Amino acid sequence: MKKTWIKFGVTALAVLALVGCGNNSSKEDTSKSGSKDDKVIKVGASPTPHAEILEEVKPLLKEKGYDLEIVTFQDYILPNKALAEKEIDANYFQHIPYFNKEVKEKGYDFANAGAIHLEKMALYSQKIKDIKELEDGATILVSNSQTDWGRVIGMLQEAGLVKVKDGVDLTTATFDDISENPKKLVFKYDIDPAMMATTYQNKEGDLVAINANFAEGIGLNPEKDGILVEDNNSPYANIIAVRSEDKDSEKTKALVEALHDQKIVDFVNDKWKGTITIVNQ
Repeated sequence: MKKTWIKFGVTALAVLALVGCGNNSSKEDTSKSGSKDDKVIKVGASPTPHAEILEEVKPLLKEKGYDLEIVTFQDYILPNKALAEKEIDANYFQHIPYFNKEVKEKGYDFANAGAIHLEKMALYSQKIKDIKELEDGATILVSNSQTDWGRVIGMLQEAGLVKVKDGVDLTTATFDDISENPKKLVFKYDIDPAMMATTYQNKEGDLVAINANFAEGIGLNPEKDGILVEDNNSPYANIIAVRSEDKDSEKTKALVEALHDQKIVDFVNDKWKGTITIVNQ
């Protein structure tokens, strides 16, 4: 009977030893996996120009020891949702006013890791060649992205077509803030940003406001084809957004630095001829 208990005790100890080894092995594997993940930067981006710029950044980050993984999104809602849910490490698609609005309204714990580039917005037309030809009662088509309304209103005010109430910040202005509209322009702003280019192609409206990335997709150049074009000093720079906890991480620093590398500046200037420009850090 004693021998049986001795054998059982030895067997039990052996099993416990194996379990212990198994647990240690699991911890080591997790550690290795975590280490590998630390060298991958997963960024959500709009296809144009963001993802295109990021493709050029890949070799620069590789030199720093990081692998860049690009996840493209076709809308302006999912990239922030994916960042909040930790499906990506950062996103690169939105300008500062949109970012601020999303954080305020949805409570995202995000940080602006740095401004990267500016895309010039313009008002295009299939019906007129010069803003002086715009008739009374003309229809101005704008997207349903409220943070872009101030950009459009600002261009129209600069052209002397409307005037905004005193004290209104243009970055948060809405069409209700227009105090003077002598030409009685009609504003329609219920279209998805990605559909504005199609609206233009369908010859809808007299003026159509299109973001540079979508305009580029149908061969439009703000400087060459725009009836009214945004100024260079626009506050609508596109940024790298991260979770607040990652703002000062080595990954984030490496990504932002690479995006400001002179090679990227040259690539953007050569490809977009000044309609998209890398901003100073």
